[in-house]
Amino acid sequence: MFLESSSVVDKSRSFLNELDSFDIIKSMSLSGMLIKQIIHLRERGHSIPEITAACKISKSTAARYVKNISILPQYQGRWRARRNASKIISERHWQEARARARKAVRSITEKDLILTGAALYWAEGSKKDFSLSNTDPVLIRIFLFILRNAFKVKDKDLKISLRIYEDLDQLECLKFWSAITGIKLGRSTSINILQGRKRGKLKYGMCRIRVRRGGLLLKEIFSIINQVDSLTASVVQRIERETPKL
Repeated sequence: MFLESSSVVDKSRSFLNELDSFDIIKSMSLSGMLIKQIIHLRERGHSIPEITAACKISKSTAARYVKNISILPQYQGRWRARRNASKIISERHWQEARARARKAVRSITEKDLILTGAALYWAEGSKKDFSLSNTDPVLIRIFLFILRNAFKVKDKDLKISLRIYEDLDQLECLKFWSAITGIKLGRSTSINILQGRKRGKLKYGMCRIRVRRGGLLLKEIFSIINQVDSLTASVVQRIERETPKL
């Protein structure tokens, strides 16, 4: 049972007052007792996953309610110990994951590159012309490597453009994406400037890769996707036929 102290009630009221109208609408389904339980657990050093499990709420909801809640002094030691333990477990999982990845991917063939490129384009590419936009420099670098080496696209047929917010340094963004793409970007590079401030979230903006006269390549990519779909569908059908019915 959780104590209904005036300080807890005040904190819950104060927190609700800080929510914008959208958050208030989303939080209307939570009872006052549940809100106090969330605060109670957080003050005693419980993590968001623990609060999620105990209160049967989503992680985003738990995070929204605990973001302004401080851990009580007598529970700071417990909180730090749990955080350190979580970091140790996370690092162990990362080591295991990297070992599995090295075992699974010992080398990369041209076929692997083609399938990876098709998957990336399917997820991030345009359906109208051959262009792909993303903020992730690793994704952009890998996709360009695949275009150049698996699909034999020449740099002269690549057009790089940027989409950045007005508070970003244009020269800094140009230098960054020049290093990532291996293509010198400058005054002739098309830059779409958006209103608003996004520094921190999109430090270098978004990079767009377009292949000039890329209609045939676009059709090839989606033909590869259709071929994979056809092959996997036949495998699923075979499994269904061979699986005994109960």
